[in-house]
Amino acid sequence: MAPAEGAEHHWGVMAASRLELNLVRLLCRCEAMAAEKRDPDEWRLEKYVGALKDMLQALKAQASKPASEVLNEYSRKVDFLKGMLQAEKLTSSSEKALANQFLAPGRVPTTARERVPATKTVHLQSRARYTSEMRSELLGTDSSEEPELDVRKRTASGPTPRDEKQSAAELDLVLQRHQNLQEKLAEEMLGLARSLKTNTLAAQSVIKKDNQTLSHSLKMADQNLEKLKTESERLEQHTQKSVNWLLWAMLIVVCFIFISMILFIRIMPKLK
Repeated sequence: MAPAEGAEHHWGVMAASRLELNLVRLLCRCEAMAAEKRDPDEWRLEKYVGALKDMLQALKAQASKPASEVLNEYSRKVDFLKGMLQAEKLTSSSEKALANQFLAPGRVPTTARERVPATKTVHLQSRARYTSEMRSELLGTDSSEEPELDVRKRTASGPTPRDEKQSAAELDLVLQRHQNLQEKLAEEMLGLARSLKTNTLAAQSVIKKDNQTLSHSLKMADQNLEKLKTESERLEQHTQKSVNWLLWAMLIVVCFIFISMILFIRIMPKLK
């Protein structure tokens, strides 16, 4: 059975749904467009990649969907194409090269005609292009004209040892600069992580001390409340006892005065 373009998978899927066949065809078309030199105003590839994502979501939602490793490979290629388009929108060539390094191309060819995955070829091409742009920015040359001149020189007379040494030295310089930039970024991220860890530990220690102080204050407040309650009861009892004794004392004094008055009234006439 001869494999048609985009109609048969490299994994040997014999019976595929119409949606999957359309996805494979569109994926092959996107890979071919990504490998070609495109104008900056080209908009079809971005629209196609968006359609690929929608088709992939619909394929995952089907009842008779492909195997999980096939879906993962589709997702890997679609994410690669989307990341490649986002990297192309960056302004600096160093940022493009850094973003390109984090892209993961497909591992398996999309069709049986491919020996190497097309996304892997596109990944290598974009890496070489961004490296050339970085070298052009470093040396102050035009990146759009220099590759064509180099290709013409190589095809006409072949590379000379001097040119090879110079290109190797320039490439090493660009790679060294890129590596230094990565090391600097790694050191800054490590310093930020250490600072964040130190601040987190300090905040944790302060919060722990505050919690201990708050717990001690709550405990002391509970103890003071219990003592206040006990003293209030004792004061109430003491107040009641004092009132009772004072009442009895006043009654005794009143009775004594009353009896004294009666005795005085009775004794006074007899004296007269």
